[in-house]
Amino acid sequence: MKGHREASMMWGYLAVMTAAACWGTSGIFIQLIMTQIDIPAAALAFWRDTAAFLAFSCISGMFRRREELRIQKSDRIWLILMGFSLGLFHVSWNLGIFLNGPAITTVQQAAMPVIVILVARIVWQEAFTVRKIAAVTLIATGTILVSGLISSVRNEVTTAGIAAGFSVPATYAAWSIFGKQLSGRYAPEVVLTYAFGIAALVLLPFQFFVASPLPVPPQTWLCFAGLIGLSTVAGFFAFAFGLKHLPAGVATVLVMSEILFVSVYAYSLWGEMMTPIESFGALLVICGVVALLQRRKYRPTED
Repeated sequence: MKGHREASMMWGYLAVMTAAACWGTSGIFIQLIMTQIDIPAAALAFWRDTAAFLAFSCISGMFRRREELRIQKSDRIWLILMGFSLGLFHVSWNLGIFLNGPAITTVQQAAMPVIVILVARIVWQEAFTVRKIAAVTLIATGTILVSGLISSVRNEVTTAGIAAGFSVPATYAAWSIFGKQLSGRYAPEVVLTYAFGIAALVLLPFQFFVASPLPVPPQTWLCFAGLIGLSTVAGFFAFAFGLKHLPAGVATVLVMSEILFVSVYAYSLWGEMMTPIESFGALLVICGVVALLQRRKYRPTED
């Protein structure tokens, strides 16, 4: 029994690490696409959300019964808000990748728990414990360092880059919070089908005011296919499989390895490296997230 449990957890570890490796390719594919063709961030976000909607629609249609595709009326507002914020997140994410690079933007995204904690405190009056305060301090400080606000080394730091960097965790937190209202009641792929569809509809009006990226060269289509198939669909299913074999807290800490994967990808392809200050900031962010999710394994007992 113990051996079976250990084997199950090992599969969970491998699945979550695979998800992190898949998600880490998102910024790489986006940067490749935006350097190969002249496409605005909003246009790329729209086509990504549209393609992901079609992919998850096919998956939900094949593996879910019709009654499992229905969303209760009371939950539809959360689904709409989730899709709306998901569309904005992808625009912010694309801008962050273009202005700051994949490695830095991935670390900035990891600051999302700070916003979730603050919202939980304001909306649900959740306790602001010492552990949470310490985690928020570490994550906020690390994000500031990574964003280049006090850096004298990088000359390319811009106001737009800083704004995009801080909008990434804000919009990421928004769609995560709204998505939490639906978790456990519906199949994840069903929720994502509707969320990506709504995100595409939100971004559709903006497509009339941006230049068309067509024609698209074959290598760009390959990058886009990787963005949808590997970064989005494969990453989601690997993480969903991992959650079946690991506690959610452990999986969330493990998925922080995405920062390491992105750093390796970016350095291998473009020689992109963080400065020492930015690397220290990334370490603070990781420590803050781990501290936030840490739970006591043992409680002291009286002899």
